[in-house]
Amino acid sequence: MTGQEQATLKVGVAGLGAMGAPMALNFHRRGLLRGVWNRSPARAEAVQSETGVAVADSPAALAAGCDLVVTCVSRDADVIAVVRGIAEGIRPGAVVADTSTTSRECAREAAKILEGKGAHFLDCPVSGGTEGARNGTLAMMVGGDEDVLERVRPALSAIAASIVRIGPTGSGQACKAVNQLMVAGIYEAVAEALAFGEAMGLDMGRVIDVISGGAASSWVLKHRGPSMVEGRYPLGFKVSLHHKDLEICRGMASATDGATLPVAERMLAHYAQLMAEGYGDEDVSAIYRLKRRDHGR
Repeated sequence: MTGQEQATLKVGVAGLGAMGAPMALNFHRRGLLRGVWNRSPARAEAVQSETGVAVADSPAALAAGCDLVVTCVSRDADVIAVVRGIAEGIRPGAVVADTSTTSRECAREAAKILEGKGAHFLDCPVSGGTEGARNGTLAMMVGGDEDVLERVRPALSAIAASIVRIGPTGSGQACKAVNQLMVAGIYEAVAEALAFGEAMGLDMGRVIDVISGGAASSWVLKHRGPSMVEGRYPLGFKVSLHHKDLEICRGMASATDGATLPVAERMLAHYAQLMAEGYGDEDVSAIYRLKRRDHGR
């Protein structure tokens, strides 16, 4: 796609939460955003006030004026409801790129809905949290037709620094499940280790500094370790949403080969406890609350 073709590509965003709103702003900065829609009108109006783009009164109306619709909602049922709405107005040849985290089966169902309208679907879950969404540096794992992806890749580069096609429809979501399981284990390990270090009376700033330069370094340690030991949990990704994602991982494993996922099961229990205590809307680094308690703190 030439630069001129990219400039004429009309993009709409449906779902303007913590991830969707900054994505919309990044499309606007590239001159691509033509409209937005959100179930709660106030969020759409907030984006409109910053960009001047139109607020559609329905997913169908949004799709009618766009070549690419990017969706970002929370759960399988929400994705299917929005895609069904989009299908009522979408034009043949248009593309829906869903950045939500859902099951593989949800992606396949959404693709079938749009196929009947002559439109295309890409499951494009992302990783990088709200920081990545704001900075346009998300990692995007894609399932769907390669030619369709290449047609919209230049536009998607407004929100993602890395865009990798994993395979056919549903592959993006399967890859995201791998990501979410891995993230769960990393958060648990970092929180448990830092709580252990704190209990031993170490200077945790120095501990984080030296370990960040070695084999145990990770994004979580560098970007969440300092705030964990300070008792702060700046929101990047909610406990309740990661709990939902790990339930998806559990379901995929059960349906694939009946295997259990011990890391997921432990973190599901931890997150359930945090949600029961009213911390479901905190960042997932709040797991440190529980790990400190193991040491009587």
